[in-house]
Amino acid sequence: MENLGEGYELEEAARRIGSTPGELARLVALGVLVPNAGGRLGEAQLRRADLVRSLARAGIPLDGLAAAIRDGSVSLDFLDAPAFSRFSVGGGATFAAVAARTGIPVEQLLLVREASGSPAASPDDRMRDAELAYADLIELGVSGGLSAAAMQHMVRTHGDSLRRVAETESAVWREEVIEPAIRAGKRPDEVLGKEFGDRLSAQMDRTVIEMYHLQQTRAWTVDIIDGLEAQLAAAGLHSRLAHPPAMCFLDISGYTRLTQEQGDAAAAELAHQLGRIVQRTATDYGGRPVKWLGDGVMLHFANPGRAVPGALEMVHALAAEGLPPAHVGLHAGPVIFQEGDYYGSTVNLASRIADRAGPGQVLVSEVMVDAASSADVVFTEVGAFELKGVAGAMPLFEASLRA
Repeated sequence: MENLGEGYELEEAARRIGSTPGELARLVALGVLVPNAGGRLGEAQLRRADLVRSLARAGIPLDGLAAAIRDGSVSLDFLDAPAFSRFSVGGGATFAAVAARTGIPVEQLLLVREASGSPAASPDDRMRDAELAYADLIELGVSGGLSAAAMQHMVRTHGDSLRRVAETESAVWREEVIEPAIRAGKRPDEVLGKEFGDRLSAQMDRTVIEMYHLQQTRAWTVDIIDGLEAQLAAAGLHSRLAHPPAMCFLDISGYTRLTQEQGDAAAAELAHQLGRIVQRTATDYGGRPVKWLGDGVMLHFANPGRAVPGALEMVHALAAEGLPPAHVGLHAGPVIFQEGDYYGSTVNLASRIADRAGPGQVLVSEVMVDAASSADVVFTEVGAFELKGVAGAMPLFEASLRA
């Protein structure tokens, strides 16, 4: 393979982007691509070729685009900016070849292309340079004993979560930079690829990684605390509180579907309304929102007796505002507090109970029934359920206000 600084001959360049030498030669003849002094195409030129092919597939006439580039009314020079180096082109090996080299089923490698939101690839298509990192990740994970299903779940989660990050970032750039520039009489290509954009994209790369590390710290801390808590309990050293606090998880039913159907702006408005209602109601009942979870919230109640009527009030208040129904899970027990957050099996069980609750339903553990009995609340047993982290079936109760 040619050195990246020297570029590629037409045949190798065509292989890297899944094109043909004839197609690239035509783009050169039209003036869309400009080879270097050695007649080769560098990475930036390959990005142009790949983008032009996408434009052609979108229905933009190639001859008209080339004419606009030649007379200067359209420019693709912004693709030369460092920020656009992330426009990864094809690599040197096909999905099938990488599968043979690593021993990874080719279907798992093809999933990487799907998770990125791109059209499905075939085994004979070349992997992009950026996709090869996932081949290494999957190979490492499987060799270390992780299941293929777990690796697939991880890849899909990466794709879905980072898609939302990228689309939000793009929307902000479009609304705050590109559209105002167009209204001021500038062309979009005159805004793209500028020094501010390069700096911002580089800083975004750094902050996304740092946020990922912050989230890892939180998730790993939960695992560490859970493990130590289990060891202490097995040794008979886990202290029991006479009046343990209650942990409450309130989630909005259908939040993901609402986001998909109405967009992130609607989801943000829903989160604002949810926050207003939860904050007010929790304060009235002696509770405190600990952290917001996108589609819900985790709350801490020092007095478990007030947690259930407080949760019921929140569910009713959300319904009265015409918002999607909420479902709630509550459990009481010892918790571990660290850096403003709560950890431990009590927190985990409250979350899993919430997962069992249906729209508009408040489910609680038997511990909560004993702690929250009052003249205002009625508990109805709904059955015993297998919950992760609990030996045997755990009875759950539906809470409701007495008529």
